[in-house]
Amino acid sequence: MAVALSKTTRGERTRPNVELLDITVLAGGPGVEREVSLSSGRAVCDALRRVGHRVELCDIGPTDLSALDRPADFVFIALHGEFGEDGALQAELDARGLRYSGTGAAASRLAMDKAESKQCFERAGVPTPPYELVTRAGLAGLATRIKLPVVVKPVSSGSSVDTSIARTPKALEEAANAVVAKYGKALVEKYIAGPELTVGVLGDDALPVCEIRTQREFYDYQAKYLDDNTQYLFDLDLPPELLVGVQRFSLAAHRALGCRVFSRVDCMVDAASMEPYFLEVNTIPGFTSHSLLPKAAARIGLTFDRLCQRIVELSMKNG
Repeated sequence: MAVALSKTTRGERTRPNVELLDITVLAGGPGVEREVSLSSGRAVCDALRRVGHRVELCDIGPTDLSALDRPADFVFIALHGEFGEDGALQAELDARGLRYSGTGAAASRLAMDKAESKQCFERAGVPTPPYELVTRAGLAGLATRIKLPVVVKPVSSGSSVDTSIARTPKALEEAANAVVAKYGKALVEKYIAGPELTVGVLGDDALPVCEIRTQREFYDYQAKYLDDNTQYLFDLDLPPELLVGVQRFSLAAHRALGCRVFSRVDCMVDAASMEPYFLEVNTIPGFTSHSLLPKAAARIGLTFDRLCQRIVELSMKNG
């Protein structure tokens, strides 16, 4: 039985020329990003209600798909990570003939796999840090063949969960063993020291470049969702040609994976060379108060409500 988290009706402040729809917003899910997803879902639900749509916000997971039985014109996916971004939910929606937001099943699966994504980046000429995909058989001698420091992360997880920077052979051994034990394999990637940038993509456009500054070692789960002192900067003291290049490569990364409608592309800039290196594409970025796609949209005058409505419109057109 689906858990109905919120139910809304047509609002009084309907925007002109908006086709009003019956929309199911899906949130929650089984993954480690569940609480963030619920926050995103509530925010999207409220925004679409203010536009004037009929909206119901439902929890969903792979063992309970009853939310999809609700008659709806459109499904807005606000699930991050497992089941939401890995293509499984999109495949189910495709099988049922339901229209939904964002990227399709195949591209979602590809974007969720950081190693396969990096291979696509390389083929498309998008620079990405050197890396090694490590399984249990490759743990022996890892520190002798990889130059430190490196970032150790799961191949298919989000929100920087179980991600760490290894600066010593012991730290590398411990981190790689932990990730491989939990996920079966680990991505060990050259650490790029310098500004951390992110670019939202909406339709065919790259939104303004945002720099993330945190007092933590890197932009981890705490910095993303819990810290109030993480800074998101758009007025950047970086070369204009670098920012233009980052936007261009972000669009190329989005397209290389076959993404559609919207995404958020993350990269690091080498402080010494001022060269950007692209890490991943997030096909369902957050829609919370800390989230970066809404912040970037606001820089071009797109309110949160209008951003959500634009995603609906683009998805209906391209679905």
